[in-house]
Amino acid sequence: MKLTWNGEITSVQPRFRLLRSFDQRHHTYLGYAIRVRGRIGERDGEAWFGVGKAAHQKYQFEVGQAARGQAQPVADPRLEPVDYYKVSRLDIEPRANSPDSPPPWYGPAPSIDVYRQRGHRRLAARSYGSRSCSACIWGVRMPVEIILDQWKPDQKRFRYETFCYGPKSCPLYRPGPTRKVPGRRGMTYEEEDWVDIEETSHRGSDD
Repeated sequence: MKLTWNGEITSVQPRFRLLRSFDQRHHTYLGYAIRVRGRIGERDGEAWFGVGKAAHQKYQFEVGQAARGQAQPVADPRLEPVDYYKVSRLDIEPRANSPDSPPPWYGPAPSIDVYRQRGHRRLAARSYGSRSCSACIWGVRMPVEIILDQWKPDQKRFRYETFCYGPKSCPLYRPGPTRKVPGRRGMTYEEEDWVDIEETSHRGSDD
């Protein structure tokens, strides 16, 4: 069943999913996530909504816009960074407030291809939990599906990880501890700093 929602957009970020299998990782690019503060169904509050690439191309979502629509709860919260998806009957109004100077960056999020080209670095969960990184177009909270044994793909674990696609020079950025990925027979892979360095080596400090 779909619910009706309306309010102010407080964040626009990529909506990606991450699959891990020991030292291997694969991204699924689902579209975008918008956070709305206002009336969510029968309650007042804040929630994340999943929207597609076509919707973002049409409306160019950004912080400060007034939005309304309908959506339904996600089928499996372990595989989604949003609370609701299958958004319909969208109605967007221009932003009411003036843009703030970055960081954080509040303008319309770039295309999915831009995120893929830029690459990401791990971001401390505490930093993402602040209103700065969780509102920035370069921040992202990904649901992570971990395959413990590639020969037994039904053995899985789920968690969330936070990443940053933003400029390396951002003063708000904090990497947090390295990520550890469990594997078969009690083995553990540690994703060390060189992974992030290699992922973003093609970018300058201010890019």
